[in-house]
Amino acid sequence: MIKIVVDAMGGDNSPQVNVKGAVRALNQLQDVCIVLVGDGSQLDQLLAGEAFDKSRLEILHAPDVISCNDKPTEAIKNKKDSSMSKAFELVRTDPDARALVTIGSTGALLAGTVLRLGRIKGVKRPAFCPILPTVVPNRIVSICDSGANVDCDPLWLQQFAVMGSLYLTKAFGVEKPRVALLNIGVEEEKGDNLRKETYQLLSNTPSVNFVGNMESRDLLSGKFDLVVCDGFSGNVLLKSTEGACMELMRLLKNALKSSFKSKIGALLVKKKLYEVKDLMDYNKYGGAVLLGANKTVVKGHGSSNEEAVFHCIEQAYRMEANGLVEAIAKEITA
Repeated sequence: MIKIVVDAMGGDNSPQVNVKGAVRALNQLQDVCIVLVGDGSQLDQLLAGEAFDKSRLEILHAPDVISCNDKPTEAIKNKKDSSMSKAFELVRTDPDARALVTIGSTGALLAGTVLRLGRIKGVKRPAFCPILPTVVPNRIVSICDSGANVDCDPLWLQQFAVMGSLYLTKAFGVEKPRVALLNIGVEEEKGDNLRKETYQLLSNTPSVNFVGNMESRDLLSGKFDLVVCDGFSGNVLLKSTEGACMELMRLLKNALKSSFKSKIGALLVKKKLYEVKDLMDYNKYGGAVLLGANKTVVKGHGSSNEEAVFHCIEQAYRMEANGLVEAIAKEITA
């Protein structure tokens, strides 16, 4: 049985989406035990009308909440009755609690991971690794790092490549993930000193299937499985790509509603348009895994719905079922 701790009060739509996502996980993953951490009375009310195996659900009462306005480190240290703080404490002290899932404050999650869980021995810095769809059916791409480390050195980026590759293999079954380095051009000599040194380092890392540099416009092309970058560049890449896709869909929607003829055309392609919309919906891909921590940590989008919470729990489950943390520890040590 894999025990996963869920911060039930984190996120914009808590605790409803966290509860519903957890119930869905209990009904679809038969060897999962979930601990919901949050206001006990609220959680009991929301669970009252749900059907699930009650023997695999626990509630840990936590009346307080860490908001995005709180200073992350201070909140983790001082808000000891908050759902995220208590979730971290349970994962730290209970050997059976193997993973933490939250859609709450990103800053508090980073602070709690460093202060309460610590890093795998040998890992220089933990890194966020989110998943995005590509234009190739059933193929995803991941970015590592997407915001945890603004300034990096080549060794950190090498470790991001190693950890990200293992993540894609263990959690999604991607064999020999094609790893690219985010750069301003595809040529080997392009970029600043960080990119040039990292290129050479990745070229000589046997456990990484390094395929060269990647320009940001090719992120969703399906040519790459993992893109390695510093957290500043990765965050800009992620948000600019998400924003461009959202605005493109809005532009297309407005164009199709602009005239009677275009509305008729929209009816003819309505099914395909919804397929594209579903493809770009982040709720279907779970959250960003924080690679390098001593325990499995998954961070979902703050505005996640119940489907996204379920996929975050599912991610954590797959990582634990396939021994990702142990695999990273072994590879980093080697």
